[in-house]
Amino acid sequence: MDMRLEPFVPPAPIPRTIPPSRLQIIRTVLDNPLELWGVPSYTLPWIETRFFKERTLIVNDPGLIRHVLVDNARNYEMSEIRQLILRPILRDGLLTAEGEVWKRSRKAMAPVFTPRHAKGFAGQMLRKSEEYAEKYAGAGEGKVFDISVDMTELTFAILSETLFSGEIVTESKDFSDDVDSLLHRMGRVDPMDLLRAPPWVPRFTRIGGKRVLGKFREIVAKTMALRQRKMRDDPDRVPQDFLTLLLALEGPDGLTMEEIEDNILTFIGAGHETTARALAWTLYCVANTPQVRERMEAEIDQVLSTGADPVEWLDRMPWVRAAFEEALRLYPPAPSLNRAAIADDEWQSPDGRSVKINAGVTVLIMPWTLHRHELYWEKPRAFMPERFLPENRDSISRFQYLPFGVGPRVCIGATFAMQEAVIALAVLMSRHRFDLTPETKPWPVQKLTTQPRDGLPMRVSPRLRP
Repeated sequence: MDMRLEPFVPPAPIPRTIPPSRLQIIRTVLDNPLELWGVPSYTLPWIETRFFKERTLIVNDPGLIRHVLVDNARNYEMSEIRQLILRPILRDGLLTAEGEVWKRSRKAMAPVFTPRHAKGFAGQMLRKSEEYAEKYAGAGEGKVFDISVDMTELTFAILSETLFSGEIVTESKDFSDDVDSLLHRMGRVDPMDLLRAPPWVPRFTRIGGKRVLGKFREIVAKTMALRQRKMRDDPDRVPQDFLTLLLALEGPDGLTMEEIEDNILTFIGAGHETTARALAWTLYCVANTPQVRERMEAEIDQVLSTGADPVEWLDRMPWVRAAFEEALRLYPPAPSLNRAAIADDEWQSPDGRSVKINAGVTVLIMPWTLHRHELYWEKPRAFMPERFLPENRDSISRFQYLPFGVGPRVCIGATFAMQEAVIALAVLMSRHRFDLTPETKPWPVQKLTTQPRDGLPMRVSPRLRP
């Protein structure tokens, strides 16, 4: 008899067995798009459908994903509905820019996020994680914290220190609330988006977010002005960081001041948000799997006892990394990647089936369904970090696991985020235990990122070592 424990299955919508009505589609898209998808989205390699009279191809097949995002990426632009949602927030930031603007921005920022450069941030990531861990040490035994909020604060502190040398002009105590408000109000689908109304038509669901967006823009303007004064008045003492690099690129052959502002806003508002959500989900899943937590703690203790440099932790803590990657699989921060075909296209599968993609067709590649797909994963709804241990990684196709996207628009900060996550988890779990409470009943909702509705309360206690 197999006496192994059944793996933990964290909360997620059950695939629909009956197609939703048009009214149900509208309500679900406006409230939580993760609840929209039916059984075919989790069992078929692709689905051709119509969504509000718009032809849509939902893609899960790794080969077809490679075709759209890599091999023929030039034929696929950002979908209209995605841009209607994101461009009002980020304008020409790296996530929303296209064409020459995107090429210039990507080329300009690439040097900061090379693996070699990212490793240089390890010491700062460690210091900020240790400082944040003191918050729990001084709070007393077993106090309950909203870990979703806390991880946003921690990753903001790391981002501010590493990319902006601590010179973002804002009070971080309210920052996580502002981020949540911005994404809730501005980063959601409005009925006018579904109807493809032009950008100048008011989106009433976003009216409440304009004040927060204005606050973010003010933060960026003040941060830029402060650094520009330092570059002008005391150039020898200017930090050579991401902020200085961007400002130095202003000019006819580089970026405009508006593009620089958009990219700073992108990284302040969204650059830490994805990592924060994944960290919170990791701690929640680990709290539900004592055997995984024990392996992680033993690994952390062993590595820390050697005095290993934090730059080595990503490679020397495979269980910590695997737990984070499994949380990214189950709760991908970017749950959908939306494209639209520019010209007619065709792809043929290895078994000879052909997929025709006409110009104008919307292509939905959804990590949310892909990562839970029955064709590509064993027990796809279960939390099983061992999938990502070094000895098992070769069985995972590059195009079936897309937490950072893939192709020309792959997340520029992927290495940065992975290193940050492992360091943060190692520091927090070396000192504290994160446990469930009766109120710990998270439900994933899509607000640009995959977030726990109503937060993620957890009890934090000092870790007792044997």
